[in-house]
Amino acid sequence: MSHKIAILGASGYTGAELVRIIATHPGMDIVALSGDRKAGQPMESVFPHLRHLDLPDLVRIEEIDFSGVDLAFCALPHATSQAVIKGLPGDLRVVDLSADFRLRDPAAYERWYGKPHGAPELQEEAVYGLTEFYRDDIRAARLVAGTGCNAAAGQFALRPLISAGAVDLDDIIIDLKAGVSGAGRALKENLLHAELSEGFHAYAVGSTHRHLGEFDQEFSALAGRPVQVQFTPHLIPANRGILATVWVKGDPQVIHATLAGAYAAEPFLHVLPMGQAPSTRHVRGSNFAHIGVVGDRRPGRAMVIVAIDNLTKGSSGQAVQNANLMLGLKETEGLMLAPCFP
Repeated sequence: MSHKIAILGASGYTGAELVRIIATHPGMDIVALSGDRKAGQPMESVFPHLRHLDLPDLVRIEEIDFSGVDLAFCALPHATSQAVIKGLPGDLRVVDLSADFRLRDPAAYERWYGKPHGAPELQEEAVYGLTEFYRDDIRAARLVAGTGCNAAAGQFALRPLISAGAVDLDDIIIDLKAGVSGAGRALKENLLHAELSEGFHAYAVGSTHRHLGEFDQEFSALAGRPVQVQFTPHLIPANRGILATVWVKGDPQVIHATLAGAYAAEPFLHVLPMGQAPSTRHVRGSNFAHIGVVGDRRPGRAMVIVAIDNLTKGSSGQAVQNANLMLGLKETEGLMLAPCFP
């Protein structure tokens, strides 16, 4: 049986990545694609690399007949998704890739996003979509909120360590580098080639990055008390990829053993041998995460380094992984493609 899929916001990077993954998925069939600014155009004119696929043309969301759709991926901008999803059929399963439903507390949403939530009743229903840690909830969910790509990388490094009490909760630093596709496809002056290439800069410095809201929510819930990490993201002149270097206080061997044990049965999370560091080039275009642990020269300190592809494991691949669970499919279905190298 093939499940009928709609992708809302298919003209953006995460939408195109969803199409790329689902194109060879044995249990999903794309029946509708929306892209308001590109409505009426064939997908191949928006993304020529997909011209070999037999895809429906892009339309406006209101033109889609959802009566025959089993699940919709919502790859729309932040603050747009909540209004769109609120207007969808109440029994339609939805995986949202925006930030609109990630934070459970409406006050936290307003703090980090600057305005009240437009669909608080749906916010209560939404399940946080970090698949490896919320599987049972995701299977039963109607609405799943995909994580932030930076938030996913940091959590893969830290969740098992916080749960096991293996690190000092008051001494955690996340230093993260991200490719430019994480900023979306809309034209922005600072993302022009001449503005971005041959440079490397921190952004949202201090306490302003919105993914801090996810870290606060998830790490504090795990620890049973407030946990606030230091987090600085950097934009690098690369199209794809996230490399998070997480500095922690704890025994490096215990940290490695804790992560290796926690992820031993996980198909997409691979802990490297002690002392090895991962690279974004080794996970490019895949749903895999590579995790390394390296001891610091100071005793009792370590670095946990995580590499993921921001568009795949950090967003669209994670979304398909969640959809597989929601539709009763094998979790890895359509997602075992090897990384693209070199």
